[in-house]
Amino acid sequence: MHTVAITIDDRKLLVDSNQTIIEACATNGISIPHFCWHPKLSVSGNCRMCLVEVEKIPKLAIACMTNVAEGMVVKTKNERVLNAREAVMEFILINHPLDCPICDEAGECKLQDYAYSHSSGFSRFVEDKVHKPKRVKLGPHVMFDAERCILCSRCIRFCDEVAGKHQLQFVDRGDKTTIVTFPGEELDNPYSLNVVDICPVGALTNNEFRFKSRVWEMSFTDSVCTACSRGCNIEVGVRNNEVLRLTPRLNENVNSFWMCDNGRLNSFKNVNSISRIDFPLIKNNNQQTQLSWDEAIKNVVDNLKLFKKNEVAILISSEATNEENYLMHKFAKSVFPENIFAFKHIDSNDQDEVLIRGDKTPNKLGVELLGIEFDDFENLIEKINSNQIKAVYSLDDSFQNSDEVYNTFSKLNFFAIHSNTISKFTEIANVTLSSSTMFEKNGTIINFKGYLQKLTPSIATKEMNRTLDGFQLSRLDKFAAWNDKWGSGPQKNSRPSWKIVMDIANNFGMKLKFQSSEDVFNEMAQKFPHLNGISYLKIGKIGLQIDLEKTNSKVEAI
Repeated sequence: MHTVAITIDDRKLLVDSNQTIIEACATNGISIPHFCWHPKLSVSGNCRMCLVEVEKIPKLAIACMTNVAEGMVVKTKNERVLNAREAVMEFILINHPLDCPICDEAGECKLQDYAYSHSSGFSRFVEDKVHKPKRVKLGPHVMFDAERCILCSRCIRFCDEVAGKHQLQFVDRGDKTTIVTFPGEELDNPYSLNVVDICPVGALTNNEFRFKSRVWEMSFTDSVCTACSRGCNIEVGVRNNEVLRLTPRLNENVNSFWMCDNGRLNSFKNVNSISRIDFPLIKNNNQQTQLSWDEAIKNVVDNLKLFKKNEVAILISSEATNEENYLMHKFAKSVFPENIFAFKHIDSNDQDEVLIRGDKTPNKLGVELLGIEFDDFENLIEKINSNQIKAVYSLDDSFQNSDEVYNTFSKLNFFAIHSNTISKFTEIANVTLSSSTMFEKNGTIINFKGYLQKLTPSIATKEMNRTLDGFQLSRLDKFAAWNDKWGSGPQKNSRPSWKIVMDIANNFGMKLKFQSSEDVFNEMAQKFPHLNGISYLKIGKIGLQIDLEKTNSKVEAI
């Protein structure tokens, strides 16, 4: 990298010679206001908000399009620059409606922020504002309010450059300019909702989230999307213990600034679904009735003990966390070692070159790196049909959704399953153990590239109230923090799968004494070379790349 020496606001800096002024400032913690510039999009230079003064250049320059040069002297806060910014803000606000009280963007709006910090607070415009279309449905997920649009073109450039579909365009001229989709087209690319994230004002809004909450009413937790093996970093927005919104979180090693619409909209639908399982269930005379946790654990243990070791199948899940799979595998090898199965869920027709992966499970590689081999699902079906396997204990219900599989599992003498929502398989299960969703538990997953990341609970369950798992505070502080973060919203009676498996294993004579998922991970880190020296603290919020050469397991990037 070739560097040049420049001066910004009397600070002498060495910066990359390929950077623009705004990039050099961002790298060195100097804030320059901007609307149209985005670090992952091409430069358009049409908002003029990033004007700065460059010595020996008579006119103010836009920082987003002006490259640094040796000896350059830049002023970002002198009177001339501040006056220019006030003029730009006055111009942008001339026709902007006073929608802040009803706008979804309120509280995280650049226009609001800059109106406070870079505007004079006074407008000389006394004529009627230009009126443009409101509530225009650009696509299945995005609503457009043309009056709020400041014509930054971020959404147009995103569709062209990231999503790879030219679906938006400016039309008309002057104060009539607006954004439309092409005739007969709609904004329906798999990444359409990213335009809502990058819109600096409230012109583009999410249909599913629109008017559901003010941003300051929600708590936000950093976590990971589990819709496919990419593992996009996300921020989970919660109010009253209910997940309302997922937005992408910057991680250049995984998903950059983006995420797909499917992961954003569908990965939390099961959390507050009407089919959510709130208690352990037992089937009696084709009726599902609730059990206490102690009764459910005892029922599973008592029934599994009725079978020979070779008559019980244990199903590992690439939907589960490393900690859950590790304990399930440890239990299986100790008690029922002859029939341990794990399965893949691949849809090669639903993948692209941007983010979406054909592997629809978040932790397939994690399963492989634990030394668990994937099997052909037909082998399990054949053994059940031939009565070699009479009982199944499964870590989840993500089986092939076919009548053949359903009919085969219906033949089992005993079927216990972990699940958080009612499905065709929970209806035939003898015992259903209500497991926590990804938003209710701690744990780690490994994406298809070998990037280790951590799930963090964003909503509370009754089990978490009881054990306070995952919160590094004193006992009294934990209860105070609980009320501040989650309030009095509904809490499900679910448990993380590692805890359920540990209770069942201990009833078979194993002596597992883990207090948290972190304790489980610490034991894994001692046993598996690719996890040696890693802790939850080291994983942090953005994860880390594990050394795949330290394991002999086969690795497939699917």
